[in-house]
Amino acid sequence: MIRRLTAGVPTRALWLLCALLAGFLVAPLFAGDYVLTVLILILYFAYTGQAWNIMMGFAGQLSLGHALYVGLGAYTAAALFVHFGVGPWIGLLVAVPIATLTGAFIGFLAFRFQVAGVYFAILTIAFAEFARVGFDHFGWTNASSGLFLPVAQYARNDLWQLRGHPVMFYYVLLAATVLAFILCRALLKSRIGYFWLAIREDEEAARSAGIDTFRYKMIAVAISAAMTSFAGVVYAFYYNNLFPEQVFNISRSIDIILGPIAGGIGTLFGPILGSFVIEIIGEGLRSLLESFGIDVPGIKQVVFGAILLLVVLAMPDGVWPWLARKLGLTEQQK
Repeated sequence: MIRRLTAGVPTRALWLLCALLAGFLVAPLFAGDYVLTVLILILYFAYTGQAWNIMMGFAGQLSLGHALYVGLGAYTAAALFVHFGVGPWIGLLVAVPIATLTGAFIGFLAFRFQVAGVYFAILTIAFAEFARVGFDHFGWTNASSGLFLPVAQYARNDLWQLRGHPVMFYYVLLAATVLAFILCRALLKSRIGYFWLAIREDEEAARSAGIDTFRYKMIAVAISAAMTSFAGVVYAFYYNNLFPEQVFNISRSIDIILGPIAGGIGTLFGPILGSFVIEIIGEGLRSLLESFGIDVPGIKQVVFGAILLLVVLAMPDGVWPWLARKLGLTEQQK
């Protein structure tokens, strides 16, 4: 299995991957609370970026409403925990099907009625907004007042209930990111992965070649939605509070896609490297503005947007393809 997954990967790239994993494994031993929080955010967006990348990077279907699946996963698991004492891992068995079926429903409407491109993106935004408004008035989840999870003392880490120190959440997200990377690699090198790439490059040509484009696009949406809902469960039990305006907001969806865009859409390393770059720039900018005592409303977003624009203009394919060329890695190692 390992030999098949690493087939075609240059030795230099494998060493780079191992070094990256080793660095993440030992990071909590040296990181303070602030750095650990940043690392958790990096892993969270690396994981959700990989999930989004399956839809857009592999299958070419632009979603701008992925916060929908985060919210569905978060609210489902959190509500079951608050009302019935159901643990998050059992709640995940309910959250994942709900998010998957929702994604499949959106995909069915779009693909059956030939809604594509920017119109498909608008459709995903619309469903995320429907969810935001709906949960804002859904009494069972405390509507706009917010759903709060009981917080116990961190005397010990309870992995089964996802109650414990942030280090526990760090390793949960690290494991999820590694597994997502392996899954994406396996999918990309499988028959279905080649079908996705054909659809992404030219859907009409893929259909003419006999590929059931409707079926394989539906599979991409379902897998992406299912993976993203897991991130929502971790989000709920890490922050212990949920508000519809925050969870389903379009800005959350934009945060998810920034990593893959900056790192390289359609690549395996792109979402991971991109999330790292985005968070480092964001936190560095915040610290810089605070050091100069600058507190102008919106200035952080403006400066951050300008920096991101420069990165995209300088490296239109993303940071990872540029770095791969500098390191002498082949195109196979995306």
